[in-house]
Amino acid sequence: MPSAAHLAAFALISLGMVLTPGPNMIYLISRSISQGRAAGMVSLLGVACGFLFYMVAAAFGITALLMAVPFAYDVLRLGGALYLLWLAWNAVRPGGRSPFQVKQLPLDGQRRLFAMGLLTNLLNPKVAMIYLSLLPQFVDPARGHVLGQSLTLGATQIAIQRWLMGTVLGGLAVRMAVER
Repeated sequence: MPSAAHLAAFALISLGMVLTPGPNMIYLISRSISQGRAAGMVSLLGVACGFLFYMVAAAFGITALLMAVPFAYDVLRLGGALYLLWLAWNAVRPGGRSPFQVKQLPLDGQRRLFAMGLLTNLLNPKVAMIYLSLLPQFVDPARGHVLGQSLTLGATQIAIQRWLMGTVLGGLAVRMAVER
């Protein structure tokens, strides 16, 4: 188990990163507004699975692989950059729209909502950096069971994301319910 000080510090850093708007938050809010709370929750489940993937990968040493093989990190980084370029192209192309412009979105099924949440998270370089460079700094081998410490820290970050997004989605649901 990580020390209380390490757990608290990691939780505060995670909260700060979760509060910083990014692709995950934009995706979750857009789906919640356009398709309702249930779609937002399915999308959130996909995003959470992306966090779970990074957490387990970091805990089992994939961090070392990605740091030892810069190409693997470059693939992730470039995948995220291509996704952002695709969003940019859709914003500037003739007849294109900004990703932040309010528009009618197609109603996606639960599988697609989940998959898009997962993909949005896996291509988010901010999330990769949390697990690939930040998390290992809070693991203390002297405290024993490195895997357990890594999983505890990762679960803390996921819980913070889940509760914050749940609060945001709940707030949006209340706002939608009271609007005329």
